[in-house]
Amino acid sequence: MKELGKINSLLINRFTANGAYLALHEGGEVLLPKGYLKGDEKEGEEIEVFVYTDSEDRPVAVTNRPTALLNEFGLMEAKEITKFGAFVDWGLPKDLFVPKAEMGKTMEKGGKYLVRVCLDYKTDRLIGVSKYEDFLITDTQGFEVGQEVEALVFDITDLGYKLLIEGNFEGLMYKNETFKDLKIGDIIRAFVKKRRDDGKLDMQLTPLGREKYEEGAEKILEVLKVRKFLPLHDKSSPESIKEILGMSKKHFKQSIGQLYKAKKIAIKSDGIELT
Repeated sequence: MKELGKINSLLINRFTANGAYLALHEGGEVLLPKGYLKGDEKEGEEIEVFVYTDSEDRPVAVTNRPTALLNEFGLMEAKEITKFGAFVDWGLPKDLFVPKAEMGKTMEKGGKYLVRVCLDYKTDRLIGVSKYEDFLITDTQGFEVGQEVEALVFDITDLGYKLLIEGNFEGLMYKNETFKDLKIGDIIRAFVKKRRDDGKLDMQLTPLGREKYEEGAEKILEVLKVRKFLPLHDKSSPESIKEILGMSKKHFKQSIGQLYKAKKIAIKSDGIELT
């Protein structure tokens, strides 16, 4: 069925007590259950739906849009783990099944994973695959160093943040070069720092060419851009500094010293502000 896993515009053939039957492009019909109808639809009207299979493996149409369509990636939460695989939430009433053989790493309930929606040609069902590396594009010649892109944070390792860039490429942002905490699921704007030989991209949050500061100094700058003034100085208590900035007093003093020398901040008797 060519409509499976895609958003389709289908014509309403007829209505029954169960809902509306929609005409498939190559013949046959698919049911749009009654719960998805507004009540003012008419026969012959075109309606936009997503087609997948229900819990009994029957084709069914819904007006919901899932987290990802066929051959797309999506970040999905594992809802149930079995010995055969995992069921992940992709925004539809029936969870998407990720077979154990298609897992990149062992999934845990409640964890969020990058999953590719694929068609199992043996069963003609949609499945999830978390072996994401198999589908990434490794030719990154189309990217320029310094280029700004949209990226999804899909994993966090000891080394840094793994990013899905423009839905098809993998990037890495090193923790020791990132001045703010990121979470899995964050969508960010990032800049290409380097194209690597393995087809991945090294990324950073700040535009290339901008003067870089130590991580704590970057964090203080970001907070000051929002708050304009911070009631902190070298006589402030360690508790106050930790509560507002989440850093030690020693780290704070080193950071404001760097910013003061660079003439980025002014140090007042009652706090600091941007120059």
